[in-house]
Amino acid sequence: MDPIEVLARLRDERADATRLLASLTRDFTGIVEASADSNADDEHDPEGATIAFERSQVSTMIEQARDRLDQIDAAVRRVEDGTYGTCASCGRPIAPARLDARPVAGTCIACA
Repeated sequence: MDPIEVLARLRDERADATRLLASLTRDFTGIVEASADSNADDEHDPEGATIAFERSQVSTMIEQARDRLDQIDAAVRRVEDGTYGTCASCGRPIAPARLDARPVAGTCIACA
């Protein structure tokens, strides 16, 4: 795969992940602000469990989006230093099909 094409794809994926993170952060802020004005006791309020679940779920999705951004940034660094497409564990080439399906892959299928 051509490094310029890889970087363009990673840039697009980064933009998508950044938009998702911004949206999730807004959602999380909205959930927190909506529950801040109430005196709901999550443990005893029938709606409390739902609010706590939503907050936890969005928080986890934010962590996943941040992790995705870290993976994309690491892949960009590998392209820049010439190690993209080489397994970080065994040093063998990563199959093009794997990189096509998962451009942030840092390991081959066998090592994954």
